[in-house]
Amino acid sequence: MGDTSRLCSVWLGSETGILKGVSLSRKQAFNFCNTSHLSRDQEVRALCWGDPAQSELLVGSVDGTVKTFSTEKGSFTESRRCGGPEEGCFTGLEVLDGSTWITCGECGTLRVWREDSSEPVTELDAGKNVCRMRQSPAHRHKVATGGKDNNLKIWDLQKPEKPVFTAKNLRDDWLDLKRPHWVRDMAFIPDSDKVVTCTGYHQVHVYDPSSPQRRPVLEAEYGEYPLTALSLPADGNTVVVGNTHGHIALLDLRKGLVRGCLKGLAGGVRALQCHPSQPVVASCGLDRFLRIHSLEDRKLQHKVYLKSRLNCVLLSSKDLEEVGGARGEAGSQEVKEEGEGEEDEVWDTMECVEERQKRKTTEEVTDGELQEKKKKKKKGQD
Repeated sequence: MGDTSRLCSVWLGSETGILKGVSLSRKQAFNFCNTSHLSRDQEVRALCWGDPAQSELLVGSVDGTVKTFSTEKGSFTESRRCGGPEEGCFTGLEVLDGSTWITCGECGTLRVWREDSSEPVTELDAGKNVCRMRQSPAHRHKVATGGKDNNLKIWDLQKPEKPVFTAKNLRDDWLDLKRPHWVRDMAFIPDSDKVVTCTGYHQVHVYDPSSPQRRPVLEAEYGEYPLTALSLPADGNTVVVGNTHGHIALLDLRKGLVRGCLKGLAGGVRALQCHPSQPVVASCGLDRFLRIHSLEDRKLQHKVYLKSRLNCVLLSSKDLEEVGGARGEAGSQEVKEEGEGEEDEVWDTMECVEERQKRKTTEEVTDGELQEKKKKKKKGQD
């Protein structure tokens, strides 16, 4: 499997617990799984690169284990428990350096782990109902957390006693009622101290910790459905957001205006990632497709069916033009694994029932048919 894993430029985690790799150049998708018996306990909730060379992947499962996958060998090399089901699903998994990584669960417990220790070296409480934890690419010891009724917080892991920034509640509405807050995802804006968030109330907020203002310095809204994921393109002036109804939009971070929408999705968006150097964005979610859209002309470049509902997506830093080959819709020839696609098989084996033709009502009877009936009735009376 090492030969196939080296071909993959996009990695995805599924609800069935399978790590999936997609080769856009070969128009193929591959399943990587270290067990023949799949269960919901192994559902993949978090993915990140384990090293700068991108030779290892860290895979976070619902049961609290973090598995290490070698892209060189094409197999899982290590498994480690970094939490339990009682702490909730992983809401973040990041690498601090080669031998240290950060985990965060829904309960708000954020931990720093070292390879040579079975106990966390740092642990802090980020509050309840955490929906996402993200790391700053520029300052890797800084992370942001946020969730339902749990405002954005920025933490310095070198001084974990208290957050270095805590966002303030939004101003009350025109009826002087408290406005609810629900942070679903966030990202650090490059070349600045600012952080952008998206919320379950279809809002996009930009916070600036370097300013005295703890409320958003920019507020924008998109659509009318909860936003679930966001990602920043390389330019840093726009943000891509997706919602529960499969709508993806490109918003201007300077004016808060919608620049355009990406079409083609049929289910809620679970994850988005912009390529670090190319103007493309990968998306996945409930409709079981991986899609690659161009951010320049907003056209769909690749579409791959992956059989399972997808939770997370991770792009390699390889040049997608090289890896992806010619532009256009990519097909999928996936290696099937046990325990997957069972729903589709059930539907395929069911008998097709055709609708019986309806009897014509009096209104649907034509004039010609009415005259014919009258003639027959007259003959019968004679």
